[in-house]
Amino acid sequence: MEKNCLDCGMPVYGRTDKKFCSDACRNNHNNGKNRDATNYIRNVNNILRKNRRILQELNPKGKNKQKKEKLVAAGFHFGYFTDCYTTKQGNTYRYCYDQGYLILENEWIILVWRQAYVG
Repeated sequence: MEKNCLDCGMPVYGRTDKKFCSDACRNNHNNGKNRDATNYIRNVNNILRKNRRILQELNPKGKNKQKKEKLVAAGFHFGYFTDCYTTKQGNTYRYCYDQGYLILENEWIILVWRQAYVG
């Protein structure tokens, strides 16, 4: 019984469980299958990296206070972050990897670096 390649339809020779005629067809098939998810993940990761870079540039010394409009003007997206930390006082810090921020009243934002806890 002759099997055909799942990508190009050409005959497949070799092992009985082989599905593709070549590595190129296997890669092409799997890349096409994962394209939508891969693009979404790539776009989110690009936004997260950009957010981290903006926070790092505006906070070179570890703690800083900035107006929200400055982050927005730099292209910061507040809906994307990697982690949240809520203090005992109820303040929620949002982090883009190791760079964090706390939204205050009157459009002010405190920028912080993630503290490494030894425990």
